[in-house]
Amino acid sequence: MAEFTMELNDEQKEVRDWLHGFAADVIRPAAAEWDEREETPWPVIQEAAKVGIYSLDFYAQQYFDPTGLGIPMAMEELFWGDAGIALSIVGTGLAAVGVLANGTEEQIGTWIPQMYGDATDVKVAAFCSSEPDAGSDVASMRTRAVYDEANDEWVINGTKTWATNGGIANVHVVVASVDPELGSKGHASFIVPPGTRGLAQGQKFKKHGIRASHTAEVVLDDVRVPGSCLLGGKEKLDERLARAREKAKAAGGERVKNAAMATFEASRPAVGAMAVGTARAAYEVALEYARTREQFGRPIIDNQGVAFQLADMRTQIDAARLLVWRASWMAISGKRFTAAEGSMSKLFASETAKKVTAQAIQILGGNGYTREYPVERMHRDAAIYTIFEGTSEIQRLVIARTLSGMPIR
Repeated sequence: MAEFTMELNDEQKEVRDWLHGFAADVIRPAAAEWDEREETPWPVIQEAAKVGIYSLDFYAQQYFDPTGLGIPMAMEELFWGDAGIALSIVGTGLAAVGVLANGTEEQIGTWIPQMYGDATDVKVAAFCSSEPDAGSDVASMRTRAVYDEANDEWVINGTKTWATNGGIANVHVVVASVDPELGSKGHASFIVPPGTRGLAQGQKFKKHGIRASHTAEVVLDDVRVPGSCLLGGKEKLDERLARAREKAKAAGGERVKNAAMATFEASRPAVGAMAVGTARAAYEVALEYARTREQFGRPIIDNQGVAFQLADMRTQIDAARLLVWRASWMAISGKRFTAAEGSMSKLFASETAKKVTAQAIQILGGNGYTREYPVERMHRDAAIYTIFEGTSEIQRLVIARTLSGMPIR
């Protein structure tokens, strides 16, 4: 029997320390500036590209780590540096994963290199799924893609929202409905190449947190893309739609709609790891402050009221990390999330990040409420984790449905 261990191996520790050094030396010194500017931190992304962090090769190596811990480890360290800048660095990965998961070998080889560019000419990509009226309710997607058989083109119309890198991306990956009657089963993904007419950036959002990450609407007005831009190809799509129609007849629409939520389960631990990184960063600032800040002739950590808060913060962070690691290990091992373990990890870690960053501000007192100290920014950043990739309420719904087997609403 193989020996059980929860310790990272030497190679993983080396990668972790390398990422931590980049986060400490490059990301953190730039964090406040780009948060204030609310702009994409191109110089930092370029530095990440120079050392190999901003590249498909790096993320592929972490994704295929046989323990499943490569991606959560990387996310935690980068987001420990700063959530906004880290999201700018990893945001292209959302689009790349969409192509890797659904595309042909030719599509993967053609489009993913164009998403990243190189160290001298950095590019970014955008994954466009959410809509103004279809966020958590993915079955209500209104963006339509219609096949023009005469010209072998797909015509896409609709508006996407909350798109990381939306409008500024070199390559956009757009999810659209090709058969509205099938709900989420009638969706397909398309590559929109650079310079395609009809695609435009809509509103750029001025956000509460993660302000160094560009978030905007993407408007698609009679966007025409070649048939080769349908990820996976038309033959595969037609086969999938035919199976979905048969299942819809046999099982009823409710099961078809609920199946959409399961597709997000495997990616949610990565978001949990981001939240762990932000929580850990705030905890470390609060711990150091409590050790050095003196009131009434002694460090404030000498008071139970502060010390117990720090004890709870560290306990919650470690528990969140363990949930993330368990779900990540299950995903790479091919084990089913029979209790919605992916949603559990994301739910607990995101709620922990909000709680821990708020406690960090409380420990720093008035200083924590100012932008002179980073916990104020970390608290703003942490709010996103309970919203994107499925709100906390959606996570609880997924968990409750999975445990009960009932269509809870």
